[in-house]
Amino acid sequence: MSTGSPYWVSLTEAEAAFQSDLGSIQIVDGQNLPILSRLSIKRVVLAPGAIREPQWNVNANQLAYVVSGEVLVSLLASGGEFASFVVGEGQMYHVESGAVYHIENLGSADAVIIIALRNERPQHFSLRDSLSAMTNPVLGNTYDLPSTAFAAFQRAPAEQIFARRGSITIDPTQKLPNARLFDVQGQHAPLSYAYGSANLARKQFWAALDDISMYSLQIKEDGMREPHWHPVTAEMGYVAKGRARMRVLAPDVTLGEYELGPGDVYFVPRAYPHHIEVLDEEGFHFLIFFDQPTPGDVGYRATATAFSREVLAGTFGISERELPQFPFTPQDPLIVARHNPVGATE
Repeated sequence: MSTGSPYWVSLTEAEAAFQSDLGSIQIVDGQNLPILSRLSIKRVVLAPGAIREPQWNVNANQLAYVVSGEVLVSLLASGGEFASFVVGEGQMYHVESGAVYHIENLGSADAVIIIALRNERPQHFSLRDSLSAMTNPVLGNTYDLPSTAFAAFQRAPAEQIFARRGSITIDPTQKLPNARLFDVQGQHAPLSYAYGSANLARKQFWAALDDISMYSLQIKEDGMREPHWHPVTAEMGYVAKGRARMRVLAPDVTLGEYELGPGDVYFVPRAYPHHIEVLDEEGFHFLIFFDQPTPGDVGYRATATAFSREVLAGTFGISERELPQFPFTPQDPLIVARHNPVGATE
């Protein structure tokens, strides 16, 4: 697994936790990126006709984004609440911790899903392992059947991904809106500029989110994510497309600078200043996950408006005359135009 900084690692180059002709599962968690806190990430690839076995998370809500393909998600939550819905490319789904769910590829090409989990060391149970833990008499009593009804059940470990054995029929109701489904790329971007946009999957727009959220950030060659920090929010990003440079400042004033490409994952602890800059002509697309349902930030641009010129001049040890004419900014724009070339220092 390639790495160039304690802040990032490649998810697509991570050793597969599971791999077969039917698909793969790759994970970046606190074990292979120790700086992670309250967040981790998985990449699940399902071949046509493949099914991710029913399972549930023990200690983490999850937020998933379908990068490519179309999948069926079915789940059962506490209180007998059942849901089954189709998720397409650019859409998201949410599964709360403890709800048992499955993912099934409906298309003729691979389905790729990026899943953020609200714990740096997530754990899960599979439905197969949980039933295998019980004896045939116990299972018979549970389902009001003779114990011999379960004689064919194998007690081998769960397969994680297996093949569909028959055809599948989608009920029209499975394509209806659902509280756990969110069309983030179909959203009219709340933040949109000529040089970039941000679609926001947060509680303001998706009521199901309690402790996690996501920004789909797309910035063109002439844009930049301004330097900023999140006072109470950690940030974990996945590079869906493009290349970018990132800088992060730690409290001991050490500076981390690194380049990110497709498939990379980065993490910025809460309140660490950082910024993101495009490195090539195609721009970039980041999926940025937060450990809060409504993330907030403080940007450098508005910070220059918050203090008097006398205070700013004293802070930087120059005269007021030498101080730049900062634009009046009562609210940070999140994305700014990039008038200066990459790597410019003057």
